[in-house]
Amino acid sequence: MPRSPRACAGCGCRLSQYNLEERCAACARSRNLAVPPGPSIPPEVWNDGRVQNAIAAWDFGAASRLIREGAGLRQEDMASMTGLSQSFLSMLEAGSRRLTNLEKAVTFLEGIGTPDALLAPPFRRHEAHPAPPSPRTGASHGLVNPHPASGGAADLNQLASQAAAQSLHFTDEIAKSNVSDVELEGLQAALAQAATEYVHAPLHQIFTNLVSTRDRLFALLNGHQPLGQTRELFLLAGTSCLLLAHASQNLGDEDAAIAQLQTAWSLAEQSDHNDLRAWVKGTAALIAEWSSRRQTALDYTRQAIQLSPGGETRIRIAAIEARAAARIGDRGTAMAALEEIKRARERSGAPDTLTRFGGLLTFPEAKQHYYIGGTYALLGEHRLAEQHSTTAIELYENGPAEHRSYGDEALARLDIVTARIAAGEIEGAGEQLRPILDLPLDRRIRQLGDAMRGVARLLEEPRLAGSFVARELADAALGYQAINTRTKALAP
Repeated sequence: MPRSPRACAGCGCRLSQYNLEERCAACARSRNLAVPPGPSIPPEVWNDGRVQNAIAAWDFGAASRLIREGAGLRQEDMASMTGLSQSFLSMLEAGSRRLTNLEKAVTFLEGIGTPDALLAPPFRRHEAHPAPPSPRTGASHGLVNPHPASGGAADLNQLASQAAAQSLHFTDEIAKSNVSDVELEGLQAALAQAATEYVHAPLHQIFTNLVSTRDRLFALLNGHQPLGQTRELFLLAGTSCLLLAHASQNLGDEDAAIAQLQTAWSLAEQSDHNDLRAWVKGTAALIAEWSSRRQTALDYTRQAIQLSPGGETRIRIAAIEARAAARIGDRGTAMAALEEIKRARERSGAPDTLTRFGGLLTFPEAKQHYYIGGTYALLGEHRLAEQHSTTAIELYENGPAEHRSYGDEALARLDIVTARIAAGEIEGAGEQLRPILDLPLDRRIRQLGDAMRGVARLLEEPRLAGSFVARELADAALGYQAINTRTKALAP
């Protein structure tokens, strides 16, 4: 597209209506060309005490506004004179941006023809302007000359001005960022949406969105941003990998889940974030509990408990420990963990950082009852198992739709099924199996398939050999298909 005839050939800024040349004043000066004719600043403007004070204080936004108003200029005229874009100049005058780059400040002051008498030593035309060192390499090589030639007051004033200008230049460099606050908030919102939808939506789309969000976070971390933003990006990237670990486990790919957790842990270390560390260890325990490494699950929960001072994260870890202990028959540890759940509920403390994302990264009352019911089912205390599992289902059914976890509900129903089979109530067991059999295939997490095979084994026990209903339910449970990955994401 051809350049607009009203744009500067040097920097592309919009030229004022007074400028009949191809370059703005700033670009013309930088190339030692004749300065194109344009508006000038009347002498009386420089005599205004407010203008003098603004320049002395390096408040270039106030200086620009006062000078422009005093000279009767428009913002686009001022932008043409100084080489700044009109949008930046508007923000500068409004106070939402600052001009901290030394070279741009010099160009600004020269562009409007600031008299030498009003300039600090680093900006005076008859004095050399030392090039500020790079903030990455100049810290140990002398930002200013520590030994002025004459040692007089004028030299000290110059030294102070140079040091101040170079400090501003340094802050300008380290404040540069490849991510805006708006994009950072958008990435936080994307993770919150994924965590919230995770508990009730099909996995495929959530997995795809999570990968896209994670990739964007990784790309930003390969760039440059202030330390505070870097730590937040590490936290968000670690959270995305944590959610991908859960998704991989629910798809039945333990290798991929562990790889995601390893990455999430490394990112938690980089962000120095204990809540994320605790969630990673807790999720590692959860994966180990559903595998053949059940003793390892207890080891992970003991590590996680050291990282979590309280809140829902602490309750979650105790709940995982209770169920993991019950799964290997360690009744004492399981009961102690159930008591810890009660104590953690009663303790007050600062809210967990990760709970701000909601959904999967919370541990609400319904989920607590589901875990407690599962613990009692594994311990063979079927009355208590059915009591807590029923409470969990009722809380999910009567709560907000976005908090309803189809996976937890289905597994809680299976705990009730187990309790009713133990009591010989086969018809009642069938009532609880029906909603699980009706679940769409894309909502049947891998753990459901494992649990249904356990139910089938119970229904095939010799004591139920004469029950037609038991045989029918056993056939349905054995034929139950759950989500599974066709190929492993990582080689075993």
